[in-house]
Amino acid sequence: MDRGPEGVGTGRGFALVGRRRELDLLLAALDVPPAVVLVEGEAGVGKSRLVQEATAALTGRGVRVVTGLCHPLREPLPFGPVLDALRGTADWLPPPERLNPQAGALAPLLPGLAAHLPPPPPLLPPEDARTGRFQLMGAARSLLDATGNLVLVIEDLHWADEATRELLLLLARDLPKRLGLVLTYRREDLPAGSPVLGAPYRRPPGTGGAEIHLGTLTEDDVQDLAAAVLGPRASTALGRTLFERSAGLPLVVEEDLLTLTDRTHHDQPRPGRRRHAAGQPGSVPGDDVSALAEAAVPRGLREAVAARMSTLSEFAAQVVEAAAVLAVPAGQHLLTEVTGLDPRQAGPALTEALQAAVLRESAPGHYGFRHALAQQAVYQDIPGPHRHDLHQRAVRILWTTPAPPLVQIAHHTRALGDTAAWLRQAEAAADQATALGDEGTATTLLHDILAQPRLDPDLRTRSALTLSRIAVHAVDHTTSATALRRILTDPRLPTAARGEIRLTLGLLMVNQARDSSGERELERAVEELATRPELAARAMVALALDDQKPPQDAQAWLERAEEAVRDSPDRAAHAAVHATRLSLMATAGDHDVWDLVDRLPRDDPDPEVLRQTARALHNVADAALGTGYDTRAAALLHESLDLARRLGTLVVVECLGAINLLRVDWLAGRWDQLEADHAALVARYPDMASASCDAHLTSGYLAAARGQWTRALDQLGRAARIAEAATEADWKLRVAAGIIQVQLARDQAQDAWTTAAPALQDLRTAACWPVASDLVPVALQAALATGHQQDARDLVTEAEHALEGVDAPAAHAETHLARGLLLQHDGDNARAAGHFDRARLAFQAIGRPYYAARALEHHARALAPTDPRTAADRLTAANTTFTALGATADAARCQQALRELGLNRPTPRGRRSYGEQLSPREAQVARLLATGATNNDIAGALAISPRTVEQHVANTLKKLRTTRDDLATTGSADHP
Repeated sequence: MDRGPEGVGTGRGFALVGRRRELDLLLAALDVPPAVVLVEGEAGVGKSRLVQEATAALTGRGVRVVTGLCHPLREPLPFGPVLDALRGTADWLPPPERLNPQAGALAPLLPGLAAHLPPPPPLLPPEDARTGRFQLMGAARSLLDATGNLVLVIEDLHWADEATRELLLLLARDLPKRLGLVLTYRREDLPAGSPVLGAPYRRPPGTGGAEIHLGTLTEDDVQDLAAAVLGPRASTALGRTLFERSAGLPLVVEEDLLTLTDRTHHDQPRPGRRRHAAGQPGSVPGDDVSALAEAAVPRGLREAVAARMSTLSEFAAQVVEAAAVLAVPAGQHLLTEVTGLDPRQAGPALTEALQAAVLRESAPGHYGFRHALAQQAVYQDIPGPHRHDLHQRAVRILWTTPAPPLVQIAHHTRALGDTAAWLRQAEAAADQATALGDEGTATTLLHDILAQPRLDPDLRTRSALTLSRIAVHAVDHTTSATALRRILTDPRLPTAARGEIRLTLGLLMVNQARDSSGERELERAVEELATRPELAARAMVALALDDQKPPQDAQAWLERAEEAVRDSPDRAAHAAVHATRLSLMATAGDHDVWDLVDRLPRDDPDPEVLRQTARALHNVADAALGTGYDTRAAALLHESLDLARRLGTLVVVECLGAINLLRVDWLAGRWDQLEADHAALVARYPDMASASCDAHLTSGYLAAARGQWTRALDQLGRAARIAEAATEADWKLRVAAGIIQVQLARDQAQDAWTTAAPALQDLRTAACWPVASDLVPVALQAALATGHQQDARDLVTEAEHALEGVDAPAAHAETHLARGLLLQHDGDNARAAGHFDRARLAFQAIGRPYYAARALEHHARALAPTDPRTAADRLTAANTTFTALGATADAARCQQALRELGLNRPTPRGRRSYGEQLSPREAQVARLLATGATNNDIAGALAISPRTVEQHVANTLKKLRTTRDDLATTGSADHP
């Protein structure tokens, strides 16, 4: 209710000052969804007010806005703030039959929406809470997608639990197309060094937004605000005083202005009102500057709140103090019970506190403070004995509720100083949160427990194990690894518990961080888990999959794992070992793996068995891409991803699966959107080294095909640094093959051999010939170009021997290429042509057009001395494929070879005049310029001199009426 002409009463009537630029930026960002807007600022700076103004503007435009609030103390409910916001979407949802069936998972948590949702899925067993959590994540996203144009606001994200933060992170990385997401937070209240979303976040391509930092108000802003509230009473001196007291913090200015306006509304005593000394009523109107000075209120909110509390009746003050002790929005009945007031007294007292804007209705029927700072100020001013009594009363009352809020009970117990009771309640609250899938709340409680000195050993062990099991599934593996290492520093942990925690750390480092030191942690975990063979086997199978180890070492670890679980009834452990065996078989090119893959369980009742199936499907698909079963690999990847999403195993498997599907696109020649798709994937998974490595690798390969030698080496160098840090043999070998190819194209033969020699040693050490033989032809070319003929011969012989009897079509094709190059070098073009043609046929059968065209080009060059016309036909066919793919450098190389054969189409007498149109050569130059190629790149790609390139570039840019920078920026060489 307004208090008069100034429009001040609930606190919502203050004029918005000093925020026009930020408001315009916020609205502009949300005008073009999808968009993510982060609003950051200290407590009391006006984040909520900015969002309220934006909400009013958006609602006026017909945009739907829903809001969820994070609280520092709340009961476990997975994604509680987001679910709170979703409660308001009932009128905007399509009929249930048009919704994604996944949305039905929200029905039990949102009874008010149940009639608008599909039927809920079958209940999951209690031990599979994590799968339920991921079901809810998918359900929340599908519901947001179905509401149409919508803005989701989540306030005070610094208080969000990890589960809510993880949902928002995944949502921000893949927003529904019509959704705007606004997140407000206080940086100073985030954990030290922690990103606001728990992991580094960059908006993916196609997603707009803004990052808005709210600073304090200027003195002029404060003067404007005072004038809007007090009118002529707002003197310059008062404005200056308000600014000095508040340091420009809007919340403090508003509190002071509320104090000044209230001086005219509290002249008469009310029943039950507290009396000042000598029984006199409260302050009377007078000079505002003097009134503030006489109050002796220092700058800061605590004193401003205290001044406002002094205007309340005794009963209203008791209600406010009860709200401060409860710390979370509470209903009228609970506030009444904690105060001990008669309901007939408590009702009017609560109304008085609301009218005085000390409390507000934060949700229907729930009342709390306008700001957390106000709650803290009131709480700190409650005398200790009285505060103790209120906490005791709160504990007693909360235990009598139908579903006791264990987190709140633990909070009050701790405030009473009863550490033993608090530890019991905190552990129970953490167990409850974990069972409900709210791992963020559980993590906070467990950290608090483990921070206690002289902790009972059993409780320490239980808490540490629970925390480690939660940490392995977090989005941000860096934070999780730090937490696990901290746990392992405790010398009092039992050996077996230490081994389980170390196993979790090792798996996290190997699977997500790609940190080779994780293997040492796994080896230590094997020793510490001697009494727990099933867990020890998990570490052994991870070590068996280390591609840095020779095959015999991998086989030894696998056999140890099989022996460890031989007599175990644990089906999940057996499934993990079996999945590893299939992975090693696929990597070795064992044809028998396909029958075993077909027999993997897809509908087992044990979720952990199914997770191992998903892992096996992914690993076999990954190896299949190396061996040359691209179509099968794509099918297995889709199956693995579907299974992983159904189970809730999202981060690692989904990311790696998406990377491999993009690799399928590269191999299949679907290049148009490849770099953009990689960029989106990196934005979605910025903490996954594999996503960044593959993005740079693909960009390097594409640049090489286009003749952008400088960019190609830059991108491949970036990939090499990531691969080296991760010690991933597969990555290192693929990167090396790309670098050697570019160095050979630039006539840097010695550099190419310098790159090839250590890469070949890595190939021999890992013995991964079936999945990494694309290194062999380019390494052989480098050896021949630098006079290392014997090394070249040994390499081909070694590759052929390693692949004897191995089911790896791509590796055999690469080996045919290598053998053909060696024969061609020796002058045996006839036999060389036969090997080149076998390579071409193999690549065609696999479905790799670029590789088939390169083999066809080699075949043509081998035929040229004896059958130039057939060679010309082959070169023309290869050129056609290269041109269609956009492989400018390869196409130019074929055209140059045709010119050397003298069999390309004869040029009419006299030079044709193209006028304002681009000549064929200028069109090639334009395409290269559009990709950012340098003059040297163009000269190398088109086999022409730098001087000629300069002339072509000048003519091309003149005809296109553009500049080099503009052409590279637009990426289009279309003629105007």
